[in-house]
Amino acid sequence: MTTFATAPTGLPPAGPTELPPAGPTELPPAGPTGLSGAAVLSARIREFLDEPGRGTPFLVVDLDVVEDRFRELRAALPPAAIYYAVKANPARDIVRRLVRLGSNFDIASPAELDICLTVGAEPHRISYGHTVKKASDIAYAYSRGVRQFAFDSHAELEKIAQFAPRSAVVCRLLVDNSGAQWPLSGKFGCSAGMAATLLVDAVRLGLDPLGLSFHVGSQQLDPRQWQDGIDVAAGIFAKLARVGISLRMLNLGGGFPAQYRDQIPPLVGYGRAIDTSLRRSFGGGAPAVAVEPGRFLVGDAGVVCAEVVLVSRKSFADSTRWVYLDVGRFGGLAETEGEAIKYRIITPHDGRPVGPTIIAGPTCDSVDVLYGKGTYRLPLELRAGDRIVLLSAGAYTATYASVGFNGFDPLPTYCIAG
Repeated sequence: MTTFATAPTGLPPAGPTELPPAGPTELPPAGPTGLSGAAVLSARIREFLDEPGRGTPFLVVDLDVVEDRFRELRAALPPAAIYYAVKANPARDIVRRLVRLGSNFDIASPAELDICLTVGAEPHRISYGHTVKKASDIAYAYSRGVRQFAFDSHAELEKIAQFAPRSAVVCRLLVDNSGAQWPLSGKFGCSAGMAATLLVDAVRLGLDPLGLSFHVGSQQLDPRQWQDGIDVAAGIFAKLARVGISLRMLNLGGGFPAQYRDQIPPLVGYGRAIDTSLRRSFGGGAPAVAVEPGRFLVGDAGVVCAEVVLVSRKSFADSTRWVYLDVGRFGGLAETEGEAIKYRIITPHDGRPVGPTIIAGPTCDSVDVLYGKGTYRLPLELRAGDRIVLLSAGAYTATYASVGFNGFDPLPTYCIAG
């Protein structure tokens, strides 16, 4: 096993006298949800968790699982160009592995651009997919060779025309996000009528109207949800063709799910549904297609290892226990907001009697509660000092961690491979 990235320097190590490490032999294959963790805990991750002396919390990502997911997506959607959504997990070793696999990249900031370029991504493989950008950020990306930018408003289009002249532009459509556990609608995108007008304006401003994009929401559990967006896009393609503007690309966004507590459809079903929608809407004249996976590529590849800090009750008669972990909303688990994303949890006592549990983070802030709706039942034997593992935690965790709230360090990330 090779470890490619380690925790930031300056993190206080956990001494062995203070913390007996919980190795993988202490973690049973099935968590309290009844779903097997063995399929997600690769042998390399189990070996890594068994190494003594590493303080919690931390995220560990198996790069070989990332590669497996990339190849699976390419097989399910063979015509699609894959643009990894760097925001999901910008660890350099992840981006470097995807560069080797021929991935393209979707970025949302100059910092993400620098990560991609530093590990060998070519500028023509990078799309600045964020529709809200500073003029200086557009100019910087342009100076580094980026020539593809997204927008959803006339003001943004004008900025691109001024600071990234003659670039290719993609207009983002506003679409319904029903079926997504982490919806993205509302903040991004514009109506179909506005999109058509803006793409005409792009020509007038000296830009190249490349195409359209939309996003059906993150952790989308309905493979049919892409149909409406594809239908709307096909109408805009046809409308602009009648005035002499030939759009060439349709970006279908992300949304392909990771495996949390809810069962998910197989990826092949997403590929078939999207292919059927493209054929129905475009006939034999479908444009080039792109997708922007983030969660799907890295979510199941990583786990968060954490320590139980305290187990308590609010009264002697209270049957519900509070389990406080050393990682919480401010430490990387922001997607537990509203219990939208429900991580599977493995403990050293799985298979033993369980009881209702509220799970909270370590900070001195009352909103740092992960799961409080009675949906989790953890083993009654769980005690302070136990190590637990949150499965499918490779996406939107380390990047969501605050920098020093209450003095807690950001979530360290380790990338490993065989």
